[in-house]
Amino acid sequence: MAAVRPTPADPTPDLAAAAGPGDQRAVPPELGPESLAVLSGPTFMYSDPAGDVPPGSIGGLVHLDTRMVSGWVLTIDGCPFPVLRSETIDHYSAQFMLTNPELRGLPPDSLTARRLRYVGEGFHERIELTSFCMEPVRFEVRLAVAADFADLFEVKSGVRDRSADIVRRHGVDGAALFFHYDGDGFTATTEVRSSLPPDRIEGDDLVWQVELDPREGWQVDLEVPLPPGLGVVEPVRGDIAEVLHRRADDPLRRWVETRAMLDSDNPVLERITRRSRHDLAALRLDLEVKGQRVMLPGAGLPWFLTVFGRDTLITAYQTLVAGPGLAHGALLALARLQGTRCDDFTDEEPGRILHEVRSGELTRTGAKPYTPYYGTADATQLWLILLSEYWRWTRDDETVRLLRDSALAALRWIDEYGDRDGDGYVEYATRSPEGLGNQCWRDSPDGVCFADGRIPVLPIATCEIQGYTYDARLRLAELAEGPLADPVLAARLRADAAQLYERFNRDFWLDRRGGYYAVGLDGDKTPIDSKTSNMGHLLWSGIVPPERAEAVVRQLMHEDMFSGWGIRTLSREERTYNALGYHLGTVWPHDNSIAVLGLVRYGYRAEANRIALALLEVAEQFGYRLPEALSGYTRDRTMFAVPYPTACSPQAWAAGAPLALVRAMLDVNPVDGRLELDPDVPPELGRISAERVRAFGRRWDVEAVGRTGYVRLAPD
Repeated sequence: MAAVRPTPADPTPDLAAAAGPGDQRAVPPELGPESLAVLSGPTFMYSDPAGDVPPGSIGGLVHLDTRMVSGWVLTIDGCPFPVLRSETIDHYSAQFMLTNPELRGLPPDSLTARRLRYVGEGFHERIELTSFCMEPVRFEVRLAVAADFADLFEVKSGVRDRSADIVRRHGVDGAALFFHYDGDGFTATTEVRSSLPPDRIEGDDLVWQVELDPREGWQVDLEVPLPPGLGVVEPVRGDIAEVLHRRADDPLRRWVETRAMLDSDNPVLERITRRSRHDLAALRLDLEVKGQRVMLPGAGLPWFLTVFGRDTLITAYQTLVAGPGLAHGALLALARLQGTRCDDFTDEEPGRILHEVRSGELTRTGAKPYTPYYGTADATQLWLILLSEYWRWTRDDETVRLLRDSALAALRWIDEYGDRDGDGYVEYATRSPEGLGNQCWRDSPDGVCFADGRIPVLPIATCEIQGYTYDARLRLAELAEGPLADPVLAARLRADAAQLYERFNRDFWLDRRGGYYAVGLDGDKTPIDSKTSNMGHLLWSGIVPPERAEAVVRQLMHEDMFSGWGIRTLSREERTYNALGYHLGTVWPHDNSIAVLGLVRYGYRAEANRIALALLEVAEQFGYRLPEALSGYTRDRTMFAVPYPTACSPQAWAAGAPLALVRAMLDVNPVDGRLELDPDVPPELGRISAERVRAFGRRWDVEAVGRTGYVRLAPD
């Protein structure tokens, strides 16, 4: 019998997968389309519009990948509070305006109920009730609490029952609930404190008997303390009302004020970029690297509030135009966690930049490999690309020299481990029973496939990874000629890049269907012939010969690829196309922003602006925030953008996309200690100006209208 060959759908057929739940929930969230989340670093509270977390839902208070609160339901006389309106105030705070249903002795809408909450130094919630009845009223208020201590991976799929290992007890004064979980090598504790002791505790329900005279109010504050850990940011602190009314000291505002500020004749663009700034602030993670506090972006809410490789690096690249802080933090943090040994379970290899870090029970007890997990074939090159781009914007020779060993280790990984068979291409194939089958950005099991739908055999060399490798070699050569002072290395890197350029354009180019690049080569070196958005990444990296650029642009902008809202991940001509397929026809804003930068690089400004304007219209439809992904439905047919059902929001590289689009329209680049501008601003946007753009340790003001503009040093 022939051996079963590994594919991304079954990457380790000779290994038994570790026991545990799957990694992807197949249905949309049960909390409804109006669900709300408050978040701060690696902590979030996800609820329905009433502020409730029904047990069994994907909602709850999650901290460091563990669900500390899995049920949080407020009722009056056993009935839910109808919702008047609920909104987030800042990313870490929200307000829920509620009223009462019709109850015995209590007409409907005779009470105002308000829930105020924020995540800062713990989780805080205030419940306020005011009576507008003409007579005294009496009713019961109940808060039903549950804690299941589920790992975030389980919340996405199926939660193991830990109830037999959870100890519950009440505070001596009746003003607190305690839940303590002690598993096999993993412990966690949730404490719920109440400022007003309940009249009784029934099971895990706090119950108050409330009596109100006309116009009288009632209030209780609730707190869930949270432990410190990886990525926890400096929190906002203070009384709940002071926090929500923005009268408390807010580290977020201080951080945002250090970023470049954008102004435009188009108010929509202003709102979108403002939302991006605040979303990126919300997703910040705080780490200490060699005694230095650094900030870097986590990937997205709710599943990816942690350190990532690819997502963090691309987001940092997109946002360099607003300031170098996130890029600096990402470079240092990921270098600290760079691979040093070979480990089959985690796919670690010397010099490799990680894919993802987790800290929940499944990881800490060894069921999952995220300690970190290194199964990505592109983060190492992207780290080198970001190091170069950071240096171009800052001329920070000291940091580049500090990271010299990490850069050389990354290069060795590309040459010795990334190129698995010595053919000059970086390929991927996991060795872990829990590893990812696809280790490119299209990392779903069917994210890379042939035009006829066949799943390729591993190892796979995708096209954009070769483009990243080409770009990384040239950029590292530039650093070798500059702050690293190694001209021999620079010459070797340029020669290796030239060889890759020639080899790639021979092996990946397909002349049929108008000419295009295959998405990859499979384990037999057969071109994987799907037409994908990855071609836009090739333009960004510069590996496309000028004479082929027009054909690539024509493919990307053809109606089978361009939906009217953006470039689809997969052409409609391919058999597996699905407008709601994760990588099979959806439109990803970050993917499109990379393509836009590539189009500008090759001089296709009209096409770049067409995509940019479409994405800005999408953001306007989604509360000025770009989602992680949207469906690939044709714009002329649906007339409005349709979201991908389980898209993360906010999501870091989607939040970074508008900043990348603005950079592309301005075509602002650091060159020899100054900023150069070559704008092509669409008439729909009018004037664009950016104040306090940081480059070379100084601040610059940039302004453009149409094809004219200026750059000047900002006044001190």
